[in-house]
Amino acid sequence: MNTKYKDLIEQTFDFPQEEFETNNGNLFFHDIDLMELVEQYGTPLKFTYLPKISENINRAKNWFNTAIEKLDYKGKYHYSYCTKSSHFKYVLEEALKNDIHIETSSAFDIDIVKSLKKSGKLKDDAYVLCNGFKRDQYIANIASLIDGGHTNCIPIIDNYEELNLLLDETKSKFKVGIRIASEEEPKFEFYTSRLGIGYKNIVSFYEREIAENPQVELKMLHFFINTGIKDNAYYWSELLKCLKVYISLKKICPTLDSLNIGGGFPIKNSLAFNYDYEYMVEEIINQINTACQTAEVDVPNIFTEFGSFTVGESGGAVYEVLYQKKQNDREKWNMINSSFITTLPDSWAINKRFIMLPVNKWNRQYERVLLGGLTCDSDDYYNSEQHINAIYLPVYEKDKPLYIGFFNTGAYQETIGGFGGLQHCLIPNPKHILIDKNENGEITTKLFKEQQKSEELLSILGYENE
Repeated sequence: MNTKYKDLIEQTFDFPQEEFETNNGNLFFHDIDLMELVEQYGTPLKFTYLPKISENINRAKNWFNTAIEKLDYKGKYHYSYCTKSSHFKYVLEEALKNDIHIETSSAFDIDIVKSLKKSGKLKDDAYVLCNGFKRDQYIANIASLIDGGHTNCIPIIDNYEELNLLLDETKSKFKVGIRIASEEEPKFEFYTSRLGIGYKNIVSFYEREIAENPQVELKMLHFFINTGIKDNAYYWSELLKCLKVYISLKKICPTLDSLNIGGGFPIKNSLAFNYDYEYMVEEIINQINTACQTAEVDVPNIFTEFGSFTVGESGGAVYEVLYQKKQNDREKWNMINSSFITTLPDSWAINKRFIMLPVNKWNRQYERVLLGGLTCDSDDYYNSEQHINAIYLPVYEKDKPLYIGFFNTGAYQETIGGFGGLQHCLIPNPKHILIDKNENGEITTKLFKEQQKSEELLSILGYENE
Protein backbone atom coordinates (compact mmCIF):
# COMPACT_ATOMS: atom_id res chain seq x y z
CA MET A 1 0.00 0.00 0.00
CA ASN A 2 1.36 3.43 -1.01
CA THR A 3 1.15 5.58 2.11
CA LYS A 4 4.13 7.91 1.75
CA TYR A 5 3.51 11.61 1.30
CA LYS A 6 5.43 11.47 -1.97
CA ASP A 7 3.05 8.77 -3.24
CA LEU A 8 0.04 10.94 -2.38
CA ILE A 9 1.37 13.88 -4.41
CA GLU A 10 2.50 11.80 -7.38
CA GLN A 11 -0.87 10.03 -7.54
CA THR A 12 -2.86 13.26 -7.24
CA PHE A 13 -0.86 15.62 -9.47
CA ASP A 14 1.55 15.62 -12.37
CA PHE A 15 4.72 15.66 -10.29
CA PRO A 16 7.63 16.57 -10.32
CA GLN A 17 6.97 19.95 -11.93
CA GLU A 18 9.12 22.63 -13.54
CA GLU A 19 10.00 24.33 -10.24
CA PHE A 20 9.45 21.45 -7.80
CA GLU A 21 11.21 18.13 -7.37
CA THR A 22 12.38 15.96 -4.50
CA ASN A 23 15.64 14.25 -3.65
CA ASN A 24 16.13 11.89 -0.70
CA GLY A 25 12.83 12.98 0.81
CA ASN A 26 13.59 16.71 0.66
CA LEU A 27 11.95 19.36 -1.54
CA PHE A 28 13.89 21.37 -4.12
CA PHE A 29 12.53 24.66 -5.51
CA HIS A 30 14.18 25.81 -8.75
CA ASP A 31 17.09 23.47 -7.89
CA ILE A 32 17.42 25.07 -4.44
CA ASP A 33 17.78 22.54 -1.63
CA LEU A 34 15.37 24.08 0.86
CA MET A 35 16.64 21.97 3.75
CA GLU A 36 20.11 23.42 3.17
CA LEU A 37 18.52 26.87 3.38
CA VAL A 38 16.83 25.91 6.65
CA GLU A 39 20.03 24.48 8.10
CA GLN A 40 21.99 27.61 7.17
CA TYR A 41 19.49 30.30 8.21
CA GLY A 42 16.94 28.63 10.49
CA THR A 43 13.20 29.32 10.50
CA PRO A 44 10.88 31.07 10.18
CA LEU A 45 12.27 32.62 7.02
CA LYS A 46 11.10 34.25 3.84
CA PHE A 47 13.03 34.09 0.59
CA THR A 48 13.00 35.72 -2.83
CA TYR A 49 14.35 33.85 -5.84
CA LEU A 50 15.34 36.80 -8.03
CA PRO A 51 15.83 35.02 -11.41
CA LYS A 52 12.12 34.14 -11.48
CA ILE A 53 11.27 37.86 -11.81
CA SER A 54 13.26 38.24 -15.03
CA GLU A 55 12.01 34.90 -16.29
CA ASN A 56 8.35 35.89 -16.02
CA ILE A 57 8.91 39.31 -17.57
CA ASN A 58 10.54 37.74 -20.60
CA ARG A 59 7.88 35.05 -20.87
CA ALA A 60 5.20 37.73 -21.16
CA LYS A 61 7.24 39.80 -23.60
CA ASN A 62 7.68 36.75 -25.78
CA TRP A 63 3.96 35.89 -25.73
CA PHE A 64 2.94 39.40 -26.78
CA ASN A 65 5.65 39.85 -29.41
CA THR A 66 4.93 36.43 -30.90
CA ALA A 67 1.20 37.24 -31.16
CA ILE A 68 1.95 40.68 -32.65
CA GLU A 69 4.14 39.12 -35.33
CA LYS A 70 1.70 36.29 -36.06
CA LEU A 71 -1.29 38.63 -36.44
CA ASP A 72 0.69 41.33 -38.28
CA TYR A 73 -0.32 43.78 -35.57
CA LYS A 74 1.05 47.27 -36.26
CA GLY A 75 1.40 48.45 -32.66
CA LYS A 76 4.17 47.80 -30.13
CA TYR A 77 4.10 46.09 -26.73
CA HIS A 78 5.39 47.70 -23.51
CA TYR A 79 5.77 45.78 -20.23
CA SER A 80 5.28 47.83 -17.06
CA TYR A 81 5.76 46.66 -13.49
CA CYS A 82 3.08 47.50 -10.93
CA THR A 83 5.25 48.64 -8.02
CA LYS A 84 2.63 48.20 -5.30
CA SER A 85 3.05 44.43 -5.63
CA SER A 86 6.48 44.83 -4.04
CA HIS A 87 8.40 48.08 -3.66
CA PHE A 88 11.65 46.51 -2.47
CA LYS A 89 14.82 47.71 -4.14
CA TYR A 90 16.02 44.21 -4.99
CA VAL A 91 12.73 43.56 -6.84
CA LEU A 92 12.80 46.80 -8.83
CA GLU A 93 16.47 46.42 -9.76
CA GLU A 94 15.95 42.85 -10.96
CA ALA A 95 12.85 43.81 -12.97
CA LEU A 96 14.53 46.83 -14.55
CA LYS A 97 17.30 44.67 -15.98
CA ASN A 98 14.73 43.72 -18.64
CA ASP A 99 14.01 47.09 -20.30
CA ILE A 100 10.60 47.63 -18.73
CA HIS A 101 8.51 50.55 -17.49
CA ILE A 102 6.96 51.50 -14.15
CA GLU A 103 3.40 51.92 -12.88
CA THR A 104 2.96 53.87 -9.64
CA SER A 105 0.03 54.27 -7.27
CA SER A 106 0.97 56.83 -4.59
CA ALA A 107 3.13 59.85 -3.77
CA PHE A 108 6.15 58.03 -2.33
CA ASP A 109 6.35 55.86 -5.46
CA ILE A 110 7.66 58.93 -7.27
CA ASP A 111 10.48 59.23 -4.74
CA ILE A 112 11.45 55.63 -5.59
CA VAL A 113 11.32 56.50 -9.30
CA LYS A 114 13.66 59.45 -8.72
CA SER A 115 16.06 57.24 -6.76
CA LEU A 116 16.09 54.67 -9.57
CA LYS A 117 16.72 57.39 -12.14
CA LYS A 118 19.55 58.86 -10.11
CA SER A 119 21.25 55.47 -9.82
CA GLY A 120 20.85 54.85 -13.55
CA LYS A 121 18.56 51.85 -13.04
CA LEU A 122 15.54 53.53 -14.67
CA LYS A 123 16.09 55.05 -18.11
CA ASP A 124 15.14 58.65 -18.81
CA ASP A 125 12.84 57.54 -21.64
CA ALA A 126 11.06 54.86 -19.58
CA TYR A 127 7.33 55.30 -19.15
CA VAL A 128 6.17 56.12 -15.64
CA LEU A 129 2.41 55.53 -15.52
CA CYS A 130 0.88 57.22 -12.48
CA ASN A 131 -2.31 55.47 -11.42
CA GLY A 132 -4.44 55.78 -8.31
CA PHE A 133 -6.50 58.54 -6.70
CA LYS A 134 -4.31 61.64 -6.67
CA ARG A 135 -4.22 64.47 -4.17
CA ASP A 136 -1.73 66.95 -2.74
CA GLN A 137 1.66 65.25 -2.39
CA TYR A 138 1.09 62.74 -5.22
CA ILE A 139 0.10 65.57 -7.59
CA ALA A 140 3.12 67.64 -6.50
CA ASN A 141 5.50 64.72 -6.96
CA ILE A 142 4.14 63.90 -10.42
CA ALA A 143 4.51 67.55 -11.42
CA SER A 144 8.11 67.61 -10.17
CA LEU A 145 8.92 64.58 -12.31
CA ILE A 146 7.37 66.26 -15.35
CA ASP A 147 9.13 69.55 -14.64
CA GLY A 148 12.38 67.63 -14.28
CA GLY A 149 12.14 66.63 -17.92
CA HIS A 150 10.71 63.11 -17.66
CA THR A 151 8.55 63.45 -20.77
CA ASN A 152 7.19 59.90 -20.54
CA CYS A 153 5.60 60.46 -17.15
CA ILE A 154 1.92 59.84 -17.84
CA PRO A 155 -0.57 60.55 -15.03
CA ILE A 156 -3.67 58.40 -15.55
CA ILE A 157 -6.67 60.62 -14.85
CA ASP A 158 -8.89 58.92 -12.27
CA ASN A 159 -11.55 61.59 -11.66
CA TYR A 160 -12.77 64.94 -13.00
CA GLU A 161 -10.65 67.09 -10.65
CA GLU A 162 -7.20 65.59 -11.18
CA LEU A 163 -6.43 67.30 -14.46
CA ASN A 164 -7.04 70.76 -13.00
CA LEU A 165 -4.94 69.89 -9.95
CA LEU A 166 -2.04 68.99 -12.26
CA LEU A 167 -2.53 72.15 -14.33
CA ASP A 168 -2.37 74.21 -11.15
CA GLU A 169 0.91 72.52 -10.16
CA THR A 170 2.91 72.70 -13.40
CA LYS A 171 3.27 74.97 -16.41
CA SER A 172 5.06 72.26 -18.43
CA LYS A 173 3.40 70.42 -21.26
CA PHE A 174 2.53 66.85 -20.31
CA LYS A 175 0.82 63.69 -21.50
CA VAL A 176 -2.10 62.02 -19.75
CA GLY A 177 -4.10 58.83 -19.84
CA ILE A 178 -7.72 58.30 -18.80
CA ARG A 179 -8.83 55.32 -16.74
CA ILE A 180 -12.11 53.64 -17.58
CA ALA A 181 -14.34 52.81 -14.61
CA SER A 182 -15.02 49.21 -15.54
CA GLU A 183 -18.19 47.38 -14.63
CA GLU A 184 -17.49 44.53 -12.26
CA GLU A 185 -18.78 40.98 -12.35
CA PRO A 186 -22.35 40.57 -11.04
CA LYS A 187 -21.10 38.67 -7.97
CA PHE A 188 -19.29 41.79 -6.73
CA GLU A 189 -20.71 43.89 -3.91
CA PHE A 190 -20.70 46.91 -6.25
CA TYR A 191 -21.53 47.39 -9.91
CA THR A 192 -18.92 49.89 -11.10
CA SER A 193 -15.28 50.26 -10.04
CA ARG A 194 -14.57 53.28 -7.81
CA LEU A 195 -11.50 53.91 -9.97
CA GLY A 196 -11.70 55.84 -13.21
CA ILE A 197 -14.34 57.66 -15.26
CA GLY A 198 -17.46 55.98 -16.62
CA TYR A 199 -17.51 54.61 -20.18
CA LYS A 200 -20.19 57.06 -21.33
CA ASN A 201 -18.44 60.15 -19.94
CA ILE A 202 -14.90 59.78 -21.30
CA VAL A 203 -15.38 61.26 -24.77
CA SER A 204 -17.21 64.31 -23.42
CA PHE A 205 -14.53 64.75 -20.71
CA TYR A 206 -11.84 64.76 -23.39
CA GLU A 207 -13.72 67.26 -25.55
CA ARG A 208 -14.42 69.55 -22.60
CA GLU A 209 -11.11 69.44 -20.71
CA ILE A 210 -8.30 68.28 -23.02
CA ALA A 211 -9.05 68.77 -26.73
CA GLU A 212 -8.50 72.54 -26.77
CA ASN A 213 -5.79 72.69 -24.09
CA PRO A 214 -2.32 73.02 -25.71
CA GLN A 215 -0.61 72.06 -22.43
CA VAL A 216 -2.13 68.57 -22.31
CA GLU A 217 -1.88 65.66 -24.73
CA LEU A 218 -4.05 62.56 -24.40
CA LYS A 219 -1.79 59.57 -24.95
CA MET A 220 -3.41 56.55 -23.34
CA LEU A 221 -6.69 54.85 -22.42
CA HIS A 222 -6.44 52.63 -19.35
CA PHE A 223 -8.59 49.54 -18.81
CA PHE A 224 -8.45 47.07 -15.92
CA ILE A 225 -10.79 44.37 -14.63
CA ASN A 226 -10.50 43.64 -10.91
CA THR A 227 -10.99 39.91 -11.34
CA GLY A 228 -8.09 39.68 -13.78
CA ILE A 229 -7.63 38.43 -17.33
CA LYS A 230 -9.92 35.43 -17.67
CA ASP A 231 -11.26 33.53 -20.63
CA ASN A 232 -14.91 34.18 -19.90
CA ALA A 233 -17.77 36.12 -21.45
CA TYR A 234 -17.52 38.89 -18.87
CA TYR A 235 -13.88 39.73 -19.64
CA TRP A 236 -14.33 39.71 -23.41
CA SER A 237 -17.48 41.83 -23.12
CA GLU A 238 -15.68 44.47 -21.03
CA LEU A 239 -12.71 44.48 -23.40
CA LEU A 240 -15.01 45.14 -26.37
CA LYS A 241 -16.71 47.98 -24.48
CA CYS A 242 -13.28 49.45 -23.79
CA LEU A 243 -12.37 49.17 -27.48
CA LYS A 244 -15.51 51.07 -28.46
CA VAL A 245 -14.37 53.94 -26.23
CA TYR A 246 -10.86 53.77 -27.68
CA ILE A 247 -12.20 53.89 -31.25
CA SER A 248 -14.52 56.81 -30.47
CA LEU A 249 -11.66 58.73 -28.87
CA LYS A 250 -9.15 57.87 -31.58
CA LYS A 251 -11.43 59.30 -34.27
CA ILE A 252 -11.32 62.74 -32.62
CA CYS A 253 -7.94 62.56 -30.87
CA PRO A 254 -4.92 61.88 -33.13
CA THR A 255 -2.45 61.89 -30.20
CA LEU A 256 -4.13 58.87 -28.58
CA ASP A 257 -1.96 55.90 -29.53
CA SER A 258 -1.85 53.55 -26.53
CA LEU A 259 -4.17 51.15 -24.75
CA ASN A 260 -3.22 49.99 -21.25
CA ILE A 261 -4.97 46.71 -20.41
CA GLY A 262 -3.65 46.73 -16.84
CA GLY A 263 -2.55 43.65 -14.96
CA GLY A 264 -4.44 40.52 -14.06
CA PHE A 265 -2.39 37.55 -15.20
CA PRO A 266 -2.91 34.83 -12.58
CA ILE A 267 -0.02 33.05 -10.91
CA LYS A 268 0.25 29.42 -9.94
CA ASN A 269 -1.68 28.74 -6.72
CA SER A 270 -1.77 24.95 -6.71
CA LEU A 271 -0.02 21.98 -8.27
CA ALA A 272 -3.10 21.58 -10.49
CA PHE A 273 -2.88 25.14 -11.87
CA ASN A 274 -3.64 25.42 -15.58
CA TYR A 275 -3.81 28.66 -17.57
CA ASP A 276 -3.16 29.12 -21.29
CA TYR A 277 -1.25 32.40 -21.31
CA GLU A 278 -0.32 32.19 -25.01
CA TYR A 279 -3.94 31.75 -26.08
CA MET A 280 -5.16 34.64 -23.91
CA VAL A 281 -2.49 37.02 -25.23
CA GLU A 282 -3.13 36.09 -28.84
CA GLU A 283 -6.88 36.47 -28.44
CA ILE A 284 -6.53 39.89 -26.77
CA ILE A 285 -4.33 41.12 -29.63
CA ASN A 286 -6.74 39.60 -32.16
CA GLN A 287 -9.77 41.29 -30.60
CA ILE A 288 -8.04 44.69 -30.58
CA ASN A 289 -6.77 44.22 -34.13
CA THR A 290 -10.18 43.17 -35.48
CA ALA A 291 -12.09 45.97 -33.75
CA CYS A 292 -9.72 48.69 -34.99
CA GLN A 293 -9.55 47.37 -38.53
CA THR A 294 -13.34 47.21 -38.71
CA ALA A 295 -13.57 50.81 -37.48
CA GLU A 296 -10.71 51.88 -39.77
CA VAL A 297 -8.57 53.39 -37.02
CA ASP A 298 -4.91 52.71 -36.22
CA VAL A 299 -4.33 50.01 -33.63
CA PRO A 300 -2.88 51.17 -30.29
CA ASN A 301 0.42 50.32 -28.70
CA ILE A 302 -0.30 47.85 -25.89
CA PHE A 303 0.78 48.42 -22.29
CA THR A 304 0.39 45.98 -19.42
CA GLU A 305 0.98 46.51 -15.70
CA PHE A 306 1.72 43.06 -14.34
CA GLY A 307 2.45 43.03 -10.62
CA SER A 308 1.70 39.66 -9.06
CA PHE A 309 2.75 37.94 -12.28
CA THR A 310 6.11 39.74 -12.17
CA VAL A 311 7.08 39.07 -8.57
CA GLY A 312 4.61 36.61 -7.04
CA GLU A 313 6.23 33.35 -8.11
CA SER A 314 9.65 34.47 -6.84
CA GLY A 315 8.65 34.37 -3.18
CA GLY A 316 8.30 31.75 -0.51
CA ALA A 317 8.13 31.21 3.25
CA VAL A 318 9.38 28.29 5.35
CA TYR A 319 8.16 27.42 8.85
CA GLU A 320 8.82 24.68 11.38
CA VAL A 321 5.97 22.71 12.87
CA LEU A 322 6.60 23.28 16.57
CA TYR A 323 3.96 21.09 18.10
CA GLN A 324 0.86 19.06 17.34
CA LYS A 325 -2.30 19.59 19.39
CA LYS A 326 -5.02 16.95 19.27
CA GLN A 327 -8.18 18.86 20.12
CA ASN A 328 -10.64 16.00 19.61
CA ASP A 329 -10.85 12.57 18.02
CA ARG A 330 -10.51 13.92 14.48
CA GLU A 331 -8.70 17.25 14.49
CA LYS A 332 -4.93 17.57 14.72
CA TRP A 333 -3.48 21.09 14.81
CA ASN A 334 0.09 21.52 13.57
CA MET A 335 1.34 24.74 15.15
CA ILE A 336 3.91 26.68 13.10
CA ASN A 337 6.63 28.92 14.55
CA SER A 338 5.11 32.12 13.10
CA SER A 339 1.72 33.57 12.20
CA PHE A 340 -0.38 33.42 9.04
CA ILE A 341 -2.06 36.71 9.92
CA THR A 342 1.26 38.55 9.98
CA THR A 343 3.40 36.75 7.37
CA LEU A 344 0.78 35.60 4.83
CA PRO A 345 -2.04 38.09 5.44
CA ASP A 346 -3.88 37.34 2.18
CA SER A 347 -4.42 33.75 3.33
CA TRP A 348 -6.37 35.13 6.27
CA ALA A 349 -7.93 38.31 4.85
CA ILE A 350 -9.20 37.11 1.44
CA ASN A 351 -8.75 33.33 1.75
CA LYS A 352 -6.04 33.37 -0.90
CA ARG A 353 -4.48 30.03 -1.68
CA PHE A 354 -0.77 29.45 -1.98
CA ILE A 355 1.11 26.28 -2.86
CA MET A 356 1.88 24.54 0.44
CA LEU A 357 4.29 21.59 0.57
CA PRO A 358 6.50 19.96 3.19
CA VAL A 359 10.20 20.73 2.86
CA ASN A 360 11.32 17.39 4.27
CA LYS A 361 10.02 13.92 5.20
CA TRP A 362 8.43 13.20 1.80
CA ASN A 363 9.19 9.50 2.30
CA ARG A 364 7.21 9.32 5.55
CA GLN A 365 3.54 8.46 6.02
CA TYR A 366 1.05 11.31 5.89
CA GLU A 367 -1.90 12.48 7.96
CA ARG A 368 -4.69 15.02 7.69
CA VAL A 369 -4.07 18.15 9.75
CA LEU A 370 -5.00 21.76 10.32
CA LEU A 371 -2.34 24.48 10.42
CA GLY A 372 -2.33 27.06 13.20
CA GLY A 373 -0.30 30.21 13.81
CA LEU A 374 1.22 31.56 17.01
CA THR A 375 -1.15 34.44 17.73
CA CYS A 376 -3.97 34.18 20.25
CA ASP A 377 -6.50 34.79 17.48
CA SER A 378 -8.97 32.17 16.31
CA ASP A 379 -8.54 33.33 12.69
CA ASP A 380 -4.81 32.60 12.64
CA TYR A 381 -4.96 29.35 10.68
CA TYR A 382 -4.58 28.01 7.15
CA ASN A 383 -7.07 25.47 5.89
CA SER A 384 -7.40 25.94 2.16
CA GLU A 385 -5.33 23.51 0.18
CA GLN A 386 -5.59 21.68 -3.08
CA HIS A 387 -6.89 18.53 -1.37
CA ILE A 388 -10.48 19.83 -1.28
CA ASN A 389 -10.04 22.02 1.79
CA ALA A 390 -7.97 19.40 3.57
CA ILE A 391 -4.28 19.56 4.35
CA TYR A 392 -2.16 16.44 4.26
CA LEU A 393 1.38 16.47 5.62
CA PRO A 394 3.97 13.91 6.71
CA VAL A 395 3.19 12.54 10.16
CA TYR A 396 4.36 14.80 12.98
CA GLU A 397 7.17 13.39 15.13
CA LYS A 398 8.33 15.38 18.13
CA ASP A 399 11.99 14.38 17.82
CA LYS A 400 12.19 14.77 14.01
CA PRO A 401 11.24 18.33 13.00
CA LEU A 402 8.88 18.88 10.08
CA TYR A 403 9.33 21.98 7.93
CA ILE A 404 6.67 23.30 5.56
CA GLY A 405 6.94 25.81 2.73
CA PHE A 406 4.46 28.22 1.17
CA PHE A 407 5.33 29.18 -2.38
CA ASN A 408 4.51 31.98 -4.84
CA THR A 409 3.99 34.42 -1.99
CA GLY A 410 6.14 37.22 -3.43
CA ALA A 411 3.42 39.79 -4.17
CA TYR A 412 1.86 42.09 -1.56
CA GLN A 413 2.43 39.99 1.58
CA GLU A 414 5.27 42.05 3.11
CA THR A 415 3.60 45.43 2.63
CA ILE A 416 0.11 44.29 3.59
CA GLY A 417 1.60 42.64 6.68
CA GLY A 418 3.35 45.89 7.62
CA PHE A 419 7.01 45.11 6.95
CA GLY A 420 9.24 46.53 9.69
CA GLY A 421 6.29 47.66 11.80
CA LEU A 422 4.05 46.27 14.49
CA GLN A 423 2.53 42.87 13.88
CA HIS A 424 -0.48 41.24 15.52
CA CYS A 425 0.42 39.94 18.99
CA LEU A 426 3.91 41.42 18.39
CA ILE A 427 4.92 38.43 16.28
CA PRO A 428 8.21 39.54 14.63
CA ASN A 429 8.89 39.67 10.92
CA PRO A 430 10.89 36.56 9.95
CA LYS A 431 14.37 36.82 8.47
CA HIS A 432 14.43 37.35 4.70
CA ILE A 433 16.88 35.67 2.31
CA LEU A 434 17.68 36.74 -1.26
CA ILE A 435 18.54 33.93 -3.67
CA ASP A 436 20.25 34.59 -6.98
CA LYS A 437 22.53 32.98 -9.55
CA ASN A 438 26.10 34.12 -10.19
CA GLU A 439 27.75 34.46 -13.61
CA ASN A 440 28.44 30.70 -13.58
CA GLY A 441 24.79 29.85 -12.97
CA GLU A 442 25.46 28.78 -9.39
CA ILE A 443 22.91 29.45 -6.64
CA THR A 444 23.93 32.18 -4.18
CA THR A 445 22.16 33.33 -1.03
CA LYS A 446 22.48 36.33 1.26
CA LEU A 447 20.64 37.65 4.26
CA PHE A 448 18.52 40.70 3.38
CA LYS A 449 17.03 41.30 6.81
CA GLU A 450 17.36 39.63 10.20
CA GLN A 451 14.28 38.62 12.15
CA GLN A 452 12.71 41.60 13.88
CA LYS A 453 14.01 42.24 17.39
CA SER A 454 12.10 43.16 20.53
CA GLU A 455 13.91 46.50 20.74
CA GLU A 456 12.51 47.59 17.35
CA LEU A 457 8.93 46.92 18.39
CA LEU A 458 9.38 48.54 21.78
CA SER A 459 10.76 51.65 20.09
CA ILE A 460 7.72 51.89 17.82
CA LEU A 461 5.48 51.61 20.89
CA GLY A 462 7.35 54.37 22.71
CA TYR A 463 9.20 52.28 25.28
CA GLU A 464 12.74 53.09 24.08
CA ASN A 465 13.41 55.54 26.93
CA GLU A 466 11.98 53.42 29.71
